[in-house]
Amino acid sequence: MWVWETNETPQGAIVIVHGSGEHHGRYRWLRRQWLDSGFHVIMGDLPGHGKSPGIKGHIDRFDEYIDAVESWTKKGEKFHLPLFLLGHSLGGLSVIRTLQEKQMAVQGIILSSPCLGLTFPMPSLLKKTSYFLNKVAPELLIPTKRSAGNKKATRNQEVLQRDAGDPLMLTKISARWYWELETAMEEAFQKIDKFPDVPVLILQAGDDKIVNKHSVKKWFDSLKAKNKVYKEWTGLYHEVFNEPERKSVFQHALSFIENNMSSGGLFSENT
Repeated sequence: MWVWETNETPQGAIVIVHGSGEHHGRYRWLRRQWLDSGFHVIMGDLPGHGKSPGIKGHIDRFDEYIDAVESWTKKGEKFHLPLFLLGHSLGGLSVIRTLQEKQMAVQGIILSSPCLGLTFPMPSLLKKTSYFLNKVAPELLIPTKRSAGNKKATRNQEVLQRDAGDPLMLTKISARWYWELETAMEEAFQKIDKFPDVPVLILQAGDDKIVNKHSVKKWFDSLKAKNKVYKEWTGLYHEVFNEPERKSVFQHALSFIENNMSSGGLFSENT
């Protein structure tokens, strides 16, 4: 876990949870935006990712992600400031599942292209094979298309070039990891009524080639939170905070947070 304190007058704190195959170091630009806007930032590498211990690309159970998010959130609570969670893709799913299982005092949630369904699910034959491997060889690593320099993630060439030389980017996942992901996505829908009534902003890529945006919208429409916002970014790829339009995406996220700094704050746009 890493903590960065703003040099500005602190307005709040934000926990950022990264996506699948990546690590906290990819968020330098976004981290700087929050710091410059007066927010302390807390981040870590999810189990099996980045510099975290254990087998890279593998978890025994999704609860490992829930425990990590809970730990980072508790660290953020120590600032005694308005606290927000921002989760991207797998990180968004991890935030959802954490809030469905844990009681935490957060002021609001931002979900960036949350992994609530895949654009191209695993083919049936490969799915049957991975099911078998999950039983007999759960730690066996399988190559994934979601790897360093993946042009399906962003149109930002600078980011793609940087990722291509990043040894911390994952290129394989375990059979167990895949089945834990499938189960977590199902539970995110099954346990939607357990999600707390806190302000929620979803920033969904309009041209997402990794996450199924229709599954995200279905989850959003089923959510009973009184203050919820779904914003779809036309033409943007999966990583909206890495896209060429990322400054506009950040400003939208910042506006949401500024409008929810107090318990009575509302952010009513729903587009």
